[in-house]
Amino acid sequence: MLHRVNLASCLVLWITSCAITLAVDPNDYMARALQLMSETPLIDGHNDLPWQLRSQFNNQLNKVDLHTLANTHTNIPKIKDGRLGAQFWAAYVPCDTQYKDAVRQTLEQIDVIHRMCQKYPEIFMFATSSQDILEAFNMNKTASLIGVEGGHSLDSSLGTLRTMYQLGVRYLTLTHSCNTPWVDNWLVDTGSEPSEHNGLSSFGKQVIVELNRLGMLIDLAHVSEEVMNQVLTLSKAPVIFSHSSAYAVCPHKRNVPDDVLRRVNETKGIVMVNFYNDYVTCSNTAKLSDVADHFDHIKKVAGADIIGFGGDYDGVPRVPEGLEDVSKVPNLVAELLRRGWTDEEVKAALGNNLLRVMSEVEKVRDSMSSVSPDDVPIPYEDVQMNPCRTSFGYPSTTGSNGSAHSLSTLALLITLALQAWITSTG
Repeated sequence: MLHRVNLASCLVLWITSCAITLAVDPNDYMARALQLMSETPLIDGHNDLPWQLRSQFNNQLNKVDLHTLANTHTNIPKIKDGRLGAQFWAAYVPCDTQYKDAVRQTLEQIDVIHRMCQKYPEIFMFATSSQDILEAFNMNKTASLIGVEGGHSLDSSLGTLRTMYQLGVRYLTLTHSCNTPWVDNWLVDTGSEPSEHNGLSSFGKQVIVELNRLGMLIDLAHVSEEVMNQVLTLSKAPVIFSHSSAYAVCPHKRNVPDDVLRRVNETKGIVMVNFYNDYVTCSNTAKLSDVADHFDHIKKVAGADIIGFGGDYDGVPRVPEGLEDVSKVPNLVAELLRRGWTDEEVKAALGNNLLRVMSEVEKVRDSMSSVSPDDVPIPYEDVQMNPCRTSFGYPSTTGSNGSAHSLSTLALLITLALQAWITSTG
């Protein structure tokens, strides 16, 4: 009888224990999330605060206090509350600058990121390597890296690419929302723009090799699906999607289809999930749980080892309820834990995946140290549509600059037209 009583008591205790386990207070998920974020740096792939500095203040950083800046997704208090361990700041300039002053404006964006770190050294540490990220994290600072968002910023120049690397740029988004003379953008897949290169041109393939040689991350956010697959085949190093989500969850062409997710897994890359409502739910509204659905889907299709955070804060007009600014990211981490993500899976997504990718890119760079820089320029016929571009250094078939031939032809046509008009009216 006593044995039965003890057995019944044990059964009651076991049931009670299970009930307590199943009814975990949500605050415990947050506590666990903050603990994990204290152990592993949250690395975000894309933040457009530098563009806000240009658009609101024309990069006059002396007129800005990032402690009190209130009309952006990102400021210093929000960074601290969000436990932001490392950030790739976007050096972005619009496609309107292509063939005009894209290089100058991009250099100015690189400059303002450097100056931001110099103005707030107690908050930011400029970083260019995976080791720098860890050092900044150990110093309780936000590692600050630069990504150039859009191949138009290079003006089709490998020398410009190398110069930007020397200035600390550590990823290149191959396109923004426009084709360049060497690569197609995502709008090609919508049918709203024609494909100009069937993905990458020959020079575009040179760019991929040079990015590998330099040790610069290749970012496939914003490219066409054809470019995604071509680069995944060509690149010796793993690639990133700095701010893209899952196409199967929201069928927007800025997102990543399942077959590409699997290839990213095979090549050990990373997809850093975007928080923009239009890419989360394909509508104007979204909730934090909708973003978590993208994390779940990518994990299901290609594993937790290819997932990261790529909020796109300050670059988008709409963000989900519950993720209103940078300070809210711990809420998403807690939601992943609530959904059954293990501590190791969460730490992988927080930063370990990106650290692994970046370390591998650095290893590929080191393995190519004996390879000379590529100094073969883009063919002049691929860029001569730019009326501002000169042809110095190319075979002298166009005179002293790239516009001489077209201008002389234009002058001849005008002369002939005038002669015909004079004849007809004479």
